[in-house]
Amino acid sequence: MIRITQLVHGKGTVSDALKHRKKPPHQVPSRLLAFAETRRPVVFWNITSMCNLACAHCYISAGTAGRSRELTTEEAKAFIEDLAQMKIPLLLFTGGEPLMRRDFWELADYATAHGLKTALSTNGTLITREVATRIKESGIEYVGISLDGATEETHDRMRNQPGCFRKAVQALRNCADIGLKTGIRVTLTRDNYKEISGLLELSRELHVPRFCVYWLVPSGRGREIYDRQLSPLEAYRIFELLYQRACELDPEQMEILTVDAPQDGIYLLEKLKEEGNPEYENALRLLQYTGDSCSAGDRVANVDPSGNVYPCQFAQMDEFKIGNVRERRFSELWNDAANPVLKAFRDKTKFLRGKCGSCVYKELCGGGCRIRAFARYGDIWAEDPLCNYDGIQS
Repeated sequence: MIRITQLVHGKGTVSDALKHRKKPPHQVPSRLLAFAETRRPVVFWNITSMCNLACAHCYISAGTAGRSRELTTEEAKAFIEDLAQMKIPLLLFTGGEPLMRRDFWELADYATAHGLKTALSTNGTLITREVATRIKESGIEYVGISLDGATEETHDRMRNQPGCFRKAVQALRNCADIGLKTGIRVTLTRDNYKEISGLLELSRELHVPRFCVYWLVPSGRGREIYDRQLSPLEAYRIFELLYQRACELDPEQMEILTVDAPQDGIYLLEKLKEEGNPEYENALRLLQYTGDSCSAGDRVANVDPSGNVYPCQFAQMDEFKIGNVRERRFSELWNDAANPVLKAFRDKTKFLRGKCGSCVYKELCGGGCRIRAFARYGDIWAEDPLCNYDGIQS
C-alpha cells in the first residue's frame, strides 16, 4: 500500500513512526499502522464466498453458490479469540459480500467485544440507512465501498448487475450521514481506467475521505480477464494523475493511495526528487523504515471462508497455502518460522529475478507484486509485469 497523499504532504513522519512503534497495535493511529514495529498482521478475512454480484475481476470468484465449507459460528469465534490474544492491529471483514453471511452481526459484535479494531469491505448494495447504523453500532470503524466506474453504465457492466452503481453511491451517502468513515475502492482495468478523473471528482462531491486504487491482480475470476490488465505505461500515467491530484487536494479532505503495486513508491520518490520537493527525504526514510512496501506474509495475512491461511488475499492458491485454522491456530501458523511459504515471502528480495532482481530499489519495493509475476510467467520470482521503472540497475 502506497499512501501517496501521506508521503507527499508529510503526514506520516519518521518521528511519528518512531513515537508509536512500541505501542500496542490498538493504540497506533490507522495512518501509522504501516510504519509500526509490530509484525502482527492486518488480517483480511473472507468470511463468505457468497455474493449478490458477479464481478469480472473478483479474486475469490464469489457468487450465489455454496456456504458448505465456511467456518461455523463457533469456529469463527475461536478464530476471533485467537486474533484478539495475538493483538493484531486490524481485522477486515470481506467476502464475497460479508453482509450476506447470516451471523455477520454476531461475529462483528464479538470481535469488538474482544477489543479488535475492525473494518468492512463491501460492494455497498445492502447498506441501507438502517444497515449503516447497525454497522456503526457494531464498532466497525471504516467501510470501504467498491466503485468501479464514474458512470452507472461502466460500474454495472463490470459488476454484472444493473442498478448496483446507484446502490453503492447511496451506501456512501448513508454512511456519511451518520458519521461512519468510508472510502472508495476501485480496481482498474482497460475497461474503466479512463474514468479515474471522474471517480475522483465523484469522491469529492460525496465527501469521501479516502480514495484507494487497486491494480488488477489476475487471481480468482480475475485470471479470466488477464488481457484487460493495464500496460506498465498506462498504469504509470494513472499514477502520475493520482500524484498530481494528491499534490493539489487538501490532505485533510481526501487521502489517495494505491494497492498491489509497490513500485508506485519508487515512482513517487522519483517525482519528489525531480521536483525538489522537501518531503523527498522524509518519504525515502519512511519507505526505508518499513523495509519494503509489499507486506504479504509479514504485515498482511488472508484467511479464506474455509479457514485456509495465505500471505495475502490474491495468493489463494495451493502453492501459497500456509495452513488452516481448523487444524492449527492462526497465531501458531503465523509465528512458524519454518513454514516454507512464509520464509519465501518474508525473504523475497533474495530470490528475485529479471529486472526486479537487479534493481537498486528492490529493498524498498520488494519486487512489486509476486502474485502478478506468478500469473504472467508461472514463476513467483520473475519480474512484476506491471512495473514501468527502468532506472539504475545494481
